[in-house]
Amino acid sequence: MEVPVAGGEYVKAAKIGRAVMDADVFVSLTHFKGHELTGFGGAIKNIGMGCGSRAGKTEQHSNGQPDIDGEKCRGCKKCLPECANGGLVFDEAARKMGVDKERCVGCGRCLGACNFDAIDFAQDAANADLNRRMAEYAKAVVDGRPQLHVSLVVDVSPHCDCHAENDAPILPNLGMFASMDPLALDQACVDACLAASPLPGSKLSDNLATPGFEPSGDHFANSTPESEWRTCLEHAEKIGLGTRKYELVRM
Repeated sequence: MEVPVAGGEYVKAAKIGRAVMDADVFVSLTHFKGHELTGFGGAIKNIGMGCGSRAGKTEQHSNGQPDIDGEKCRGCKKCLPECANGGLVFDEAARKMGVDKERCVGCGRCLGACNFDAIDFAQDAANADLNRRMAEYAKAVVDGRPQLHVSLVVDVSPHCDCHAENDAPILPNLGMFASMDPLALDQACVDACLAASPLPGSKLSDNLATPGFEPSGDHFANSTPESEWRTCLEHAEKIGLGTRKYELVRM
């Protein structure tokens, strides 16, 4: 279902799974870890990306429309009934599916219907745009509802958990953090991570030991230099998702 984003600058109506919006209370449980695009994956990413429908995930990640690999397409037409906008066009002579860029709305339904990985969306949204859209999606999900968020800062891997492979944790286990404010929670978790010492033998420590590597003072940027996380928290505060100020109570 489409959920309005109050104060949204990049997304006016977020595409969220209906069951998520039917809940009276929202509780999130997040594995806090590194991420190759967004720097880290915390509560905001877990909520914004995790609760987005397929079309919502596509909207956050991509600035474009799908492409179909002619070599992989088997001409099975299983994707065709999924398109409600006439965005797919089948070439009877070539027995291959194509995309009508004028009619395609980028909903992503064809992507889920293809069994042969012939359809792909280029993940070409700039990191800052991805971060800001993600914050706006998270706000759409939690706005106006009782909520509680828990993040486990353990096994802080350098990449997202969606990877089939990963690497050794870059930081020591720092414990469990909880808050009713997902933004304050992410800020507290990242602050704790930045204050920790890198684990030896990790991607982070290896990068820091590489001759010519210029450290930035940011463990997540040092682990994955192409990533960036600050715009997410800055934009989340700007649109009223929460506050970056917090009081840390140890138990």
